[in-house]
Amino acid sequence: MDKKSPDYEPGTPKADAGLHIDITADGPYLVWGKVPIRQLFIMPNAEGNSWTYKASTHPYETGEEPVALCRCGHSKNKPYCDGSHAHATDWDPSLTAPHRPLLEDAETIEGPMMDLTDNEKYCAFARFCDAYGRVWNLTEASDNPRAREVAIYEANHCPAGRLKAWDKESGKPYELETKPEVDILEDPAIGCSAGIWVRGGIPVMDANGYTYQVRNRVTLCRCGQSSNKPFCDGTHASMKFRDGMPQDPDGEEF
Repeated sequence: MDKKSPDYEPGTPKADAGLHIDITADGPYLVWGKVPIRQLFIMPNAEGNSWTYKASTHPYETGEEPVALCRCGHSKNKPYCDGSHAHATDWDPSLTAPHRPLLEDAETIEGPMMDLTDNEKYCAFARFCDAYGRVWNLTEASDNPRAREVAIYEANHCPAGRLKAWDKESGKPYELETKPEVDILEDPAIGCSAGIWVRGGIPVMDANGYTYQVRNRVTLCRCGQSSNKPFCDGTHASMKFRDGMPQDPDGEEF
């Protein structure tokens, strides 16, 4: 698999050819194509469970190409790279994620009206799966229209694509329709900063020219400590990673 002929996960749109993210061997992510970059906050419902995203109106510059985003966790100018990776002694830039599709190692939870695929290795600890009934239980009760609706919502709001809902009859995925975008995630409920949410089928390629399977929802590590690089594995939550960026969720909610 290479940049010219990437593999696409079912339900993933094809972005314009100029949009892609390159992972440098021992440095930042390079974002090409002037894709929008914004800050998103994971927002809880009344019960305190993750339920929506809310944007910040703070502008992030994407005028020049490429845009270099920090992946070591040490930049003083986050989300941008400032060269701190060259002096970071507690950061291993090695990419450890397997070179095979996420779904290949996923568990399938079967329900009467829908199925759910789940690859826990890609969990970004966003916790949308717990709101209004855990998504796995809701899948098993999917003959109930409300349970099915909430299960699809929760699966689609999983930023990492760990969870994916599938229509039982057609075998096709329910997938969040989204334009290409790169989102810097914040998780104020647990007091930390989360990963980089890559949406809309933007290819991600390593320094050797390998293109990971293109997915509609991908979460990249930016704390520098994931054991599944380049993908987020939720380690930012346990280490209470903070990026020092403005914390103003004053934009649209979805």
